[in-house]
Amino acid sequence: MSHPHTLQITVLGLGQMGAPIARNLVARGFAVRVWNRDATKTATVPGALPCTTIAEAVAGADVAITLLADDAALRAVTLGAGGVLDALPAGAVHLGMSTVSLAIVRELVEAHAARGQQYIASPVFGRPDVAAAAKLFVVPGGPADTLERLAPVFAAIGQATFPMATPEQAALAKLAGNFMIAGTIEMLSEALAFGEKGGIDPEQLLGLLTGTVFGSPIVNRYGGMIARTEFEPAGFALHLGLKDVNLVLAASQQLGLPMPVASVVQQHLTSAVDQGRGDIDIAGVATVVREEAGLCPVRASSAQA
Repeated sequence: MSHPHTLQITVLGLGQMGAPIARNLVARGFAVRVWNRDATKTATVPGALPCTTIAEAVAGADVAITLLADDAALRAVTLGAGGVLDALPAGAVHLGMSTVSLAIVRELVEAHAARGQQYIASPVFGRPDVAAAAKLFVVPGGPADTLERLAPVFAAIGQATFPMATPEQAALAKLAGNFMIAGTIEMLSEALAFGEKGGIDPEQLLGLLTGTVFGSPIVNRYGGMIARTEFEPAGFALHLGLKDVNLVLAASQQLGLPMPVASVVQQHLTSAVDQGRGDIDIAGVATVVREEAGLCPVRASSAQA
């Protein structure tokens, strides 16, 4: 049962993550306005007030949530004419849930502070089905009193919150986690190809791995996709995975930290995108690993399904 909340919330970006997050906020009793570049997507959030401009959407809002693909989209929506920065009231919070660079997080923290607003980086872990179930893991970064005020928002969309001291730390933590996911997918791809080259059925080997010491939600989910070579529909597109790994390597260079595993993952993801596979699931990086191993990119059983 929902209960009314006093916070007025705007959600900007109604893609695979934004739409279910907005629906969960409505279900928990928040007054929600929504905006999307493709205005037809506002119909995917019943109970929310659709807006035709960013300025209309954030006028009077206490919290403006952005869920956008990359730095460029976030910068345009926030800093462009009639964007979030211009229209958000003083004292309001811009809650950025996108996976973006440390540089733009710093830029937006400074820009909002100059207007008497706050930018809180609050990336989330979880695919679209997890977002729909309101089971995301939320990683907000900022002053403790602000995060406490936003706690009902986090509770409406997630199962647990992991607060960080600053927006930059939240963004860095999200990049670290996404690197772990991409690295795990790379290792699964290599391990299952290794076994298959030696005559072990990938699903049999995966069952061994997950049934002993390697079982986890990430290994179980992505391992199954890789073993079956089933990469569509994409829960998280491969080209977005490449974007995130590029961000990881850019940040690691700034920090003076070599990350050789990330470099290998970047190479394989880049190859997949160059071969026209950018829109399949990130687990589809296994197609490149399989080809390098002399295997067909997709197993015969999957191709015939």
